[in-house]
Amino acid sequence: MTKCVAILATMDTKGEECEYLREEIEKLGARVMLIDFGVVGITNIEVDANKQSLAALGGSSLDQLLENPSREKASEVMVRGASLLIKNQIAENRIHAIISLGGTQGTSNGCAVMQSLPYGFPKLMVSTMASGDTSAYVGIKDICMMFSVSDLLGLNPFSRRILSNAAGAAYGMALNAGQIEFACDKPVIGISNLGVLTQGTMRAISLLYNKGYECIVFHAVGAGGRAMEQMMKDGIISAVFDFGLGDIADSLFDGIRAADKNRLTVAGKLGLPQVVVPGGIDHLGILLDEANTVPDQYRDHLYSYHNPYIFVPRTRGSEMRQIMEVIAARLSCSKQHTVFMLPTRGVSSYSAQGGALFDPESDKIFHQSVRELLPEPIQLVEMDCNAEDEPFVQHAVNTLINLIENKANAGHKHKVPASTEHS
Repeated sequence: MTKCVAILATMDTKGEECEYLREEIEKLGARVMLIDFGVVGITNIEVDANKQSLAALGGSSLDQLLENPSREKASEVMVRGASLLIKNQIAENRIHAIISLGGTQGTSNGCAVMQSLPYGFPKLMVSTMASGDTSAYVGIKDICMMFSVSDLLGLNPFSRRILSNAAGAAYGMALNAGQIEFACDKPVIGISNLGVLTQGTMRAISLLYNKGYECIVFHAVGAGGRAMEQMMKDGIISAVFDFGLGDIADSLFDGIRAADKNRLTVAGKLGLPQVVVPGGIDHLGILLDEANTVPDQYRDHLYSYHNPYIFVPRTRGSEMRQIMEVIAARLSCSKQHTVFMLPTRGVSSYSAQGGALFDPESDKIFHQSVRELLPEPIQLVEMDCNAEDEPFVQHAVNTLINLIENKANAGHKHKVPASTEHS
């Protein structure tokens, strides 16, 4: 089957570049679908999906958008229309990769479309904005950002080379495009992790793999938790070992790993089996302006450094109670299939005995907070271990497998026999 690459851009200002990009992709053997989501200017090249059709799909008309031109309103309509068109094309197996190019506005709109597309579908953005903080553009999706270096205004020997490379990248991804496939017939398990829990996470992966499960691990630094929970909504992940909750701690105290307001609520609302461990809430991640310094508000805390620019202060008992209050509130929607596990010898390698942030008095306050605040009917399991200790991880894995199997068995018991389902 001949692969097809979609090119999404404002063809009034990027028409010359898109024509060249189309030629380069076609030279490699793929077809091209040109999608114009400009609004104001005149498009002088032939396209496969014009701005009028995209505006209509987005719930407006081009004439309406031009009556009182508003960049904000036009962007909303054209992004919605382009997203709908491209998702339909993907569902019908008509396109196999997408490439977009732009400056500030083009990058924002192009990436907004890409963020609506499925995981695993190839997405490439060639952008003047790709040499900086790209988090707003990438979000939690697998978008490849390629820095154009020069502005994307006209062709020259340099821009032709960059666009030719981009064509090759999009074509190569299109050749390999396909659905995400797993090598097991059991639920795929999501695991949240932090660097101070990595040894425990590696043990969990090995134990689960030996039981026939595959895992997807997410760095609990904000975007990782959001991505994990989006994959739960998408049906990719069906059970959770939520091992690292440092992103919730940072969300309360202005740390760099801050979670969003939905973190730790999705599995409960979906009824997914989950084992929750308060891993990594014993410290914060604070970004420093000057390497190896100590912010004034943390001079009386125990502290360490994750690297010269990430300062790691110990959370004290009262702070840990605040964190547990948030955890408890978010777990309140978990009515079943949830177990909370508390390692009483530290929730990461930092707070283990001999660790840089060992503080048993603060830990005791936290332990009591867990006992007082954890909502019913969530089961609490306490173990005299550190979070990374082998017995703790083994018990957590076994507990999760039991939750998965119990849910599956309950489902079989209540399933109506096929022969009588429609009687």
